[in-house]
Amino acid sequence: MKNKRFPFRLIEQKGQTSNLVIVLPGAGYTTQAPLLHFTTGIFYSKGFDVLHINYGFSREEMAELNADDFTRDVYHAIEGAIKDKHYNQFYIVAKSIATIALSVLLHNPVFHHAKAVWLTPLLQRDDVFNSMVNSEQEGLCIIGDRDPCFIEERFELLRKNNNLTLSLIGDGNHTLEIDGQPLKSIDILKDVMADIDGF
Repeated sequence: MKNKRFPFRLIEQKGQTSNLVIVLPGAGYTTQAPLLHFTTGIFYSKGFDVLHINYGFSREEMAELNADDFTRDVYHAIEGAIKDKHYNQFYIVAKSIATIALSVLLHNPVFHHAKAVWLTPLLQRDDVFNSMVNSEQEGLCIIGDRDPCFIEERFELLRKNNNLTLSLIGDGNHTLEIDGQPLKSIDILKDVMADIDGF
C-alpha cells in the first residue's frame, strides 16, 4: 500500500477553538457507526472541532496492510486537514485497526500531550500493546470480554499503567455490542459514551 490519500472531514465550531478531537475509524467501522457518531457529538458539544479520517479497506488491502504505511498516510491526512489551524489541545479516538496508527502517533511531538481513547484496541499486536503499557499520555481503554482482540493477561498488565483508565464490557463483542441483544447494546453504548464524556 503506497501513499494512499485518505479523505477527511473537519467539522468546525462556529467560532474559533484551539481544541481538536481526531477520530480514526476501524477498517469496517466508519465514523458514522454508533460509537464514533456519538463520540463526535460529545466532543462537538464540548467546543471541539472534530476531524474524521475516512479510510476504508477491502479484505485484500487489510491482508496486506503495512503498519508504517498506514500510520504515515493517517498522519499526512491529519497534517493536510489542520495545516492552517492552531490547535493546542488534542484528543485522539481510535477504533480497532486505528489503534495501530495511534500507538505511533502518540510518539509525535505534536501529540505529546494528547489524550488517547483506545476503543477495542488490537491487544494481540505487540506494537499496540507495548505502546499502551508504556504510554505516558492519559488514556481511556474500552474493550469487551467477548472481543477476539481481548487477551485477559495483557489487559491485566495494562492496569500497571496509572495513566490508563480501563473499562471492560461484559459480553461485549468487537463493536462493543452484545450479540442478539439490541436493547442491552444500547445500554452499553450509553455507558461507553458516559466514560468518554467523563474523560
